[in-house]
This record gives sequence, C-alpha cells and structure tokens, in this order.
Amino acid sequence: MDLAYIPSPSTGVIHLGPIPLRGYAFCIILGVFVAVWLGNKRWIARGGTAGTVADIAVWAVPFGLVGGRLYHVITDYQLYFSEGENWVDAFKIWEGGLGIWGAIAFGAVGAWIGCRRRGIPLPAYADAIAPGIALAQAIGRWGNWFNQELYGKPTDLPWALKITESANREAGLYHPTFLYESLWCVGVAFLVIWADRRFKLGHGRAFALYVAAYCAGRGWIEYMRVDEAHHILGLRLNVWTAIIVFVLAVVYMVVSARVRPGREEIVEPRSRKPVETGKADDDDAAEDAADAGAEKAASDAADASADGGDPDDTGDSHDVENGAGNGAGSAAKG
Repeated sequence: MDLAYIPSPSTGVIHLGPIPLRGYAFCIILGVFVAVWLGNKRWIARGGTAGTVADIAVWAVPFGLVGGRLYHVITDYQLYFSEGENWVDAFKIWEGGLGIWGAIAFGAVGAWIGCRRRGIPLPAYADAIAPGIALAQAIGRWGNWFNQELYGKPTDLPWALKITESANREAGLYHPTFLYESLWCVGVAFLVIWADRRFKLGHGRAFALYVAAYCAGRGWIEYMRVDEAHHILGLRLNVWTAIIVFVLAVVYMVVSARVRPGREEIVEPRSRKPVETGKADDDDAAEDAADAGAEKAASDAADASADGGDPDDTGDSHDVENGAGNGAGSAAKG
C-alpha cells in the first residue's frame, strides 16, 4: 500500500459556464505575466522605461508559442502524421506540446523585432528578462501535471506522481519530472539574479547563464523521462540539444566577457524633456548679469590695487555702490 504520493488532477479543464479553462493554458499565461512583471522591474532598475518589457513581449510571446509548437511537432511528427493519426491535432496546443528550445529561439526573433522598433539592444533586454523566463518555465511545467504527461520512470518514493490509466498511458507511480524541472527553474532564476547583482553581468551574459544553467538541469531530468522520443547514439534528442546549447552558452559567456567586459551604461534611449523658452531666456539673462557683475567687481579691485587705492576709500565705494560710469570713476581716481 502506498502511503504517500502526489495525486494527479482528475481533469485538466474546468468549465466556467460555456468557457473551458484549461490548466495547461492557464499555467502558460500565468508564467508569461510573471516573466513580464519581473522583467519590467529589472529593466527599470537598469535605467529603462516602465512598459518597455511588455511592449516587446507583445512580439516575443506569439513568436515563442509558434516556435515552441513547431519544435514539438517536428521532433514528434509521428504523433500527428503517422498512419492512424489526425494531423489536425498538431494545432491543438491546449492539449500540451511546447518545445522550450523552439520557444526560446523564435521568441528571441520576436524580441529582436520589438527591440529594433524601440532602438534597444537585444542583449540588454535578454539580461533583464532571463530570470523571469526561468520562473515562467517553472510555472508552465505544472501544465504537464494537469495533462498527466512527461513523467519519469516508475518509483516508490514518497513524492511519486500517481498517473491514472488512459488510452496512451499506464496507471502507476512515477517520478514527477515536471516537479523536478519546475524546482530547478526556480533555482536557476535565483542563481541568475544573484550572479547579476554580484558580477554586474551585461551584454547578454545573464541570459547566457540562464540558458547554461537550465540546460544542465534539463539534461539529467530528460534522461529520467519515459515518454516516446527520438534517440541518437543511445541518448534522447533533447539530451543532445541540452548538451549542445549548454556548450554554446558557456562559450558565449567567455567570449563576451573578453570582447565586451562590463555592463551597458545606457539600455534605452530617452528624449530629454523640452525646456520652456521663456524660462530658459530668463535663466540665461540672470547668468549673464551675474557674470558681468563679477567681472566688473574683479576689474575695479585690480585697478584699485594697481593705483595703491584703499579698498575702504569712501569715494570709490560710493562710486561702485551707485554704479558710477567708467569716466567718473577714472576722474575720482586721478
């Protein structure tokens, strides 16, 4: 008898009247909101403008969803295009199936378009949103729990995931790989935040750290999964992808640190507020008057010193205080 395990939900959708609320979609949407919220706070702290992250996310999120679905459909084409399968199911994104590799790649293209429109460097934007993306993945993985998918090998551990029987799965207790990856992504988010504060990462290195750290965890978690996947030299395709992307991310961090050390001083160009013409003219006039007065006082003091005059001389003081002309001042000195 199993004394402890993680139960799976009986259904992955809740109907609010005629509107179906799917757990998978809800987790994805919630993750996007968290990523934008945290990214906005980090962007403002870097000197950016509030709302910029959300504006660029309007481009990045749709591209990311399309890319994530394409990666899944291409790498698991047999689920949709083999004999007896319905190719229309490839468009049913709410049933699960988003490849993070395609989502990040296509999302980067969308973010690049948004950054170009705002005149913002993509690496700086990527650094700001990196921890948020990791948290979005942590939340999104719970969508797999609602769909009872992407679990690991059978286990009798107290935190085993209970899977119910269906047409494409066997009932039993399995490793909750969705939970492992969710917790790993939370750790990645905190790692990036700490490293960014400690080492002032810039020029895309915070994002590269996120990618490398995520790949390190995805490799061993992917190795535990038992769902159908393509294998190359005995390893699952996503394990090879994690290894290759990890190496590329580490190389980028090393090369970037040597070529472009430090952090960007300006991440978002902002126009200066217009100065009121009347006020500017008044300020300029006041500054000119002050400069003229200072120059005249210095000139008078120099003349008095050269002529042996007493600075307390009544005539000179009277002339200066009443603004006497240069001719009258000269006559008094003579």
